[in-house]
Amino acid sequence: MTIPADSASEQTTGASNRQKIVPHLWFGKEAEEAVAFYTSLFPDSVTGDVARYSAAGQEIHGQEPGTVMTVDFRLAGTRFLALNGGPHFKFTPATSFFVLCDSAEEVDRLWERLVDGGTALMELGSYDWSERYGWVQDRFGLSWQLFLGDRQEAGQKVVPCLLFTGAEPRAQAAMDLYTSVFPNSGVDIVSPHPAGGPLEGMVAHAQFRLDGEIFAAMDGGPDHHFTFNEAISLLVECEDQAEIDHYWERLGEGGDPAARQCGWLKDHFGVSWQITPKILGRMMVDEDRNKVDRVTNAFMPMKKLDIAQLEAAYRGDEA
Repeated sequence: MTIPADSASEQTTGASNRQKIVPHLWFGKEAEEAVAFYTSLFPDSVTGDVARYSAAGQEIHGQEPGTVMTVDFRLAGTRFLALNGGPHFKFTPATSFFVLCDSAEEVDRLWERLVDGGTALMELGSYDWSERYGWVQDRFGLSWQLFLGDRQEAGQKVVPCLLFTGAEPRAQAAMDLYTSVFPNSGVDIVSPHPAGGPLEGMVAHAQFRLDGEIFAAMDGGPDHHFTFNEAISLLVECEDQAEIDHYWERLGEGGDPAARQCGWLKDHFGVSWQITPKILGRMMVDEDRNKVDRVTNAFMPMKKLDIAQLEAAYRGDEA
C-alpha cells in the first residue's frame, strides 16, 4: 500500500503542482536505487519527499518499520512516485514510457545507459516512425521507448504509454472512457494499423490528454503474453471528497472489485489507479510519528478513501 508525498518535492523542484496524474512504480526493495539511476539520466530531474514505513499496519504491508516506503521524484519535470512494496508485482511492457529525444546522440546515450543490465525489446535503429528509435527494458524491469522526435510539439519529454493486448481492440474504448472522466482532456492523434493486416481495426499509436497531461496508447494484438498489473498504477491526486467519489465511481465501473483496497482500483481494461486525497501526502511525512501511525491505521482497512476519517485520525479525535 502506498501514500503520495508531494509538499517537499514541490519546494525542492520549484515545479508546478498542476500535475493531476502521477505514474506510480512498484519495486520490490530497489526504489531508492532506481530513483537515483533514473534522475541521473535526464535534466530537470530531482528526488523529493521520502516516506517511511511505520509499525502501524505492518500486518498488511509486511515491511520493516523505518525502512523507505515511497520516494517522490521528477524526471524531466514530470512527477513520479516509487514504492518499495515487496515482490508481489513485476513490471511488464504493457506500460512503458516514451522519451522524446532532441537528437540521435541523446537516443544513443540513453539507450546505452538503459540497456546495460537490461533487455532490448526492439533493437535501436531506424524505423518508419522515427529515424532513431529503440524499446528497452531496464535492469529494474521498467520499459522505455526512446524516440527521436519534437518535444516542443508534444509538450512533454516523458510520456506514459499504455499497450492494450488481446484479440479485441481496446485502446480507443479506453481513451474514450478516460477522456470522459477527466476535465481538459481529448484524443489528439489516432494512427490505425494497416487495412488488410492482422491488426486491422486496432490502434497502432494514439496520443491523448488527461487534464492536460500527455499519454500514448496502442493495441498490441493477441500475440503478447503480458498485460497490465499493479506494478504500474496511475495515482490521481484529489482536492476533496467529491473528486474522490467521482474518479472512484467512474474509473471503477466494470472493474475488478477484488482489486479495491487503500484507494486502489482496477478499471474495466485492467489498468490500475490510485484515487487519493492530496492532503494524505503531507500527513504521511509529518515529523510526529504518532500522527503518521494513526493515519496509517485509518486508511489501511479502507477501500475508497474517506478524507474526513483521515483528518480525524490525524488530529487524534476519539471515535
